[in-house]
Amino acid sequence: MAEAMQRMAPERYQACIDACYACAEACNACANACLGEQDPKAMARCIRLDLDCAEICQLAAAVMARDSEMAAAVCRSCAEICQACADECAKHQMDHCQRCAEACRRCAEACQRMVA
Repeated sequence: MAEAMQRMAPERYQACIDACYACAEACNACANACLGEQDPKAMARCIRLDLDCAEICQLAAAVMARDSEMAAAVCRSCAEICQACADECAKHQMDHCQRCAEACRRCAEACQRMVA
């Protein structure tokens, strides 16, 4: 379904949609990996932000794909949540957290460009 939405999305949103989907994947993978860490309780904030970020990224991609009048508002929130998730993940040295932080930064930048 994501591929079909990407093909039909307005061209001006495509880079942001791609960044949102990549970020959602990275966040879901990070949350899952954090749950497998030796002390997952210590990763609680990271996991919560990963899940929030994945969800807002999926929503942002969907509203852009349908050219919603609310796309800019959702993308502003997405950029804020992505930045918070990036900041949290960057505190942890695990590879999955570092990959997630980078995906979140890229998504935040794409969303900021989209609303500018």
